[in-house]
Amino acid sequence: MKNFFKSTALLLALSTSFAVQAEDQSINTQISFSGSSTLAPVIAKISTDFIEKHVTWDKVDPTLPNKNITIFVSAGGSGAGVKAVLDKVANFGMLAREIKESEKQKVKDLEAYTLGIDALTIAVNPENQVVKAKNSNLTKDEIIKIFSGEYKKWSDLDKSLPSEDIVVVTRDFGGGAHEVFQTKVMKDVKVTKDVIQAPSMGALVAKIIENKNAIGYASFGVSNQNKGKLTALKVDNIEPSAENIISGKYYISRPLIIMKSGKLSKTEQIFLNDLYSEKGKATIEKMGFIPTAK
Repeated sequence: MKNFFKSTALLLALSTSFAVQAEDQSINTQISFSGSSTLAPVIAKISTDFIEKHVTWDKVDPTLPNKNITIFVSAGGSGAGVKAVLDKVANFGMLAREIKESEKQKVKDLEAYTLGIDALTIAVNPENQVVKAKNSNLTKDEIIKIFSGEYKKWSDLDKSLPSEDIVVVTRDFGGGAHEVFQTKVMKDVKVTKDVIQAPSMGALVAKIIENKNAIGYASFGVSNQNKGKLTALKVDNIEPSAENIISGKYYISRPLIIMKSGKLSKTEQIFLNDLYSEKGKATIEKMGFIPTAK
């Protein structure tokens, strides 16, 4: 009889152990994000702060395993973020644009979360004489003529400006920023073939900073991070301010979204809560963007 009870106790202990191990294995202690180069630094900063504060998941929630918190963030463009979710190589896709209807149909059990609002500012080097000549303002029609290549020299825009080549800089045409710019500004007019396509928003801004004849659409957030190095122009006399972006008066805006296929896991929900926390919102704002309510 004693042997029977010992065997039963051993079986129960083993069963409990296997159950705990199975539960641990079902919890994803690694979370991955892929996509927008605009949103990637924001997610990276919040995740770094989250990891440094807690280190292991059980410090966040005692029911979670004593395993290191690992959050991967990789940039490659909004389209790449959607593809990463479809190919199941990332838990979340990061987008700096709306999700297309075609993408909504492809992603099974789509869940999307808007973290903030960004805008595309028409930006030039502060040394560019267009700032003074045009009173820091361009009309939509002038922007189209510049980016299409109809205006090739600054003197084509205004005779008081030097007869120097306009250097047009955009994101690569597969990026979310360019899709927003094409849809909201250019419409059916194509961007000039002489354009410089930057691989990231940071690279685009760097081109404008280093060339006084360059013009491009810089993210509102990244523009704020480089105050003094860029001049964001008004569009049709509407300043790209947070107030005007929120109200819709400044129309070249875009959402900052993370998306996934299926329901959130426990660890994903915890990190999402951190993104929407007051500290998370403060980080989004500190990095130049406009945080949204949950």
